[in-house]
Amino acid sequence: MEHTAIYKLYSNVTMIEDNEDGTFKATDKNKNEVSIDMSAVNTKATELQTAKDNEAQAKIDLKASAKAKLMAGEALTEDEANTIV
Repeated sequence: MEHTAIYKLYSNVTMIEDNEDGTFKATDKNKNEVSIDMSAVNTKATELQTAKDNEAQAKIDLKASAKAKLMAGEALTEDEANTIV
């Protein structure tokens, strides 16, 4: 998620290398190193992971709702129907 966070925070970054010590080297299209704020990167990475987790949980919840409605003979919403098609 850190790579995605770096690309989102620094639009001029075109390449990211992982260093052996766990840090990153970000460069622009001219191969110039771009200074990155790892605190901001970690915050953004956490935000992105939370959004991804929430989206996955919403899909699980929607499927469960669809199943419950089907079993009860109730009509499904379009979103619920899309989870089973």
